[in-house]
Amino acid sequence: MVIRVFIASSSGFVAIKKKQQDVVRFLEANKIEFEEVDITMSEEQRQWMYKNIPPEKKPAQGNPLPPQIFNGDRYCGDYDSFFESKESNTVFSFLGLKPRLASTAEP
Repeated sequence: MVIRVFIASSSGFVAIKKKQQDVVRFLEANKIEFEEVDITMSEEQRQWMYKNIPPEKKPAQGNPLPPQIFNGDRYCGDYDSFFESKESNTVFSFLGLKPRLASTAEP
């Protein structure tokens, strides 16, 4: 299973862009394999994302905004959930991944 981050490359909202960058940078920095899925380039992917977010996680009005995070087909959460897991040092659990052991740095 691969982590999939649903983003909007052409979002006009600075806050959304910053949240997307925060998620992507964290995954890159921690060498977590992931795939970016741009919902502005594929209506099919946008509809898949909307359909696979659990009803209780959807906003009362409108559509869920990116970034939305999945592990394969399993919904992990949105940016707020990601941020909470990052703050509590539980990102691997949030992503449905096994925690990694601290690697020894080469001299």
